[in-house]
Amino acid sequence: MIETKTSQQFLQAVKERRSYYGISKEEVIPQEKIEEIIAEATKHTSSAFNSQSSRVIVLFGEEHDKFWNVTEDELRKVVPAEAFQPTEEKMAAFRNGSGTVLFFEDQNVVKGLQEQFALYADKFPQYSDHASGILQFIVWTALTQEGLGATLQHYQPLINAPVQETWNVPENWELVAQMPFGKPVAEAGEKDFQPIEERMRVFK
Repeated sequence: MIETKTSQQFLQAVKERRSYYGISKEEVIPQEKIEEIIAEATKHTSSAFNSQSSRVIVLFGEEHDKFWNVTEDELRKVVPAEAFQPTEEKMAAFRNGSGTVLFFEDQNVVKGLQEQFALYADKFPQYSDHASGILQFIVWTALTQEGLGATLQHYQPLINAPVQETWNVPENWELVAQMPFGKPVAEAGEKDFQPIEERMRVFK
């Protein structure tokens, strides 16, 4: 029997994507499967003018731990010592996961489009952000469907320089977001919704 694809199946996956802060290193699916998911998402994510400007780095194991150590070191430089405990606990929670996805946007692609299509020059950074956001959402939702929990973090530009140096990131790759993931060990928090009538209008 052929399974019928419906929008409801997709929307159910959308609903199940949540922020999971309690995660562990316990393997849920093989690393190779995670790499495959992220590669497929990166390949097929839509982008303005088919720019394909998004770039990703996936960190597992010790490299994942190193990233959150680097982030913690940078935060210690700007957060007062007497107020650092909550930040330290948050870094430990992220480090408890099994991996992290780093999302970048290639600024050479953005600048090239600005030069090629001068009429839209001021819009291409915005289009680039849209493409990255779509990719982040697809990766997040796909990982959720495989039983993984994740959150989206933004510690750039504070960590840009050490990340670039530590993982030999090209200068034209601009860090946009970071996604720690792992096996969920705590439920996602309650989510409140504004009335849809205040957010959506329909004209017939």
